[in-house]
Amino acid sequence: MNPTSTPSTPAVSVLTGDRSFLLRLYEQLVLIREFEERVKFLFLEGTMPGTIHQCQGQEATAVGVCAALRADDYITSTFRGHGHALAKGLGVQEMLDELFGAVTGCCKGKGGSMHMGNMDKGMVPGIAIVGGGIPLAAGMALAFKMQRRPQVVACFFGDGAVAEGAFHEGVNMAAIWNLPVVFVCENNLYGASTRIDKVMKNPRVSDRAASYGFRGETVDGNDVLAVLGAARRAAAECREGQGPVLLELLTYRRTGHSRRDACHYQAKDEREAWFARDPIERYAAQLLTRSDVTLADLAAVKARVIQEIDAGVERAKRAPQPTVAELTTDVLA
Repeated sequence: MNPTSTPSTPAVSVLTGDRSFLLRLYEQLVLIREFEERVKFLFLEGTMPGTIHQCQGQEATAVGVCAALRADDYITSTFRGHGHALAKGLGVQEMLDELFGAVTGCCKGKGGSMHMGNMDKGMVPGIAIVGGGIPLAAGMALAFKMQRRPQVVACFFGDGAVAEGAFHEGVNMAAIWNLPVVFVCENNLYGASTRIDKVMKNPRVSDRAASYGFRGETVDGNDVLAVLGAARRAAAECREGQGPVLLELLTYRRTGHSRRDACHYQAKDEREAWFARDPIERYAAQLLTRSDVTLADLAAVKARVIQEIDAGVERAKRAPQPTVAELTTDVLA
């Protein structure tokens, strides 16, 4: 797929595999979408402090990659990291508490939206510097290799990060030492408001891997099973000492770069074409080709997710806030 061309919608084939696992993927997709939608309105109405960079439309990249990882694998994320966090196993409550600035949040209320994470669950708190997680992921992977630990790091970043020096330094380091890193570029076509073909002569990000001597692959990032398959292959290669791997996941965000962005730079026909490839609707259609999955099953999943988020919001509103004395705790420098 050319990232700058208009995508087509593939035919739906009958989906096979373990029912509970496949429904779990669907639940994660829905959880990310509903979580982001609720958070959006909490910010717009002024209930929640800070700012947000959201990932509606990109759910399949987070879910597909994280489903391919083991519990003791790690991910590095970005300022658009809510979906990564939920897919890696962070709970709705600890994330909502964090967004409300509570001490019960996953980062004790000190990280907020742009620095979400939980090391105990394998997620380094998000790094808001564009490309900042790439050399960190390479360093973590080097540690795993030196300690002979069979772990993998999945490093998420956007297409805009490919222009950063940190990208080239990090992937080169990983390449020359064959480090177990899956570099995951969520190519949503825009670095903030600038379209990728305006800043790259070759807009196919996966081609960058060849110049450093390792494998790259471009995947339909709105197909959760395609992402899962590619991520499983990449993680297996890394565990066998054949890493790194660069995965370019073609996707599209349904919201602005940040909460004040109206997306006027996205052409109407482009938006319509990508919205027709919504990852949740596509996966739901695949699930419904099975004789053991019904619309009622999918509706029950969504109802359960909404109930969890509703309850979480109410608890987060009442969660304890940090005191002034806590300003100097958890400070390393």
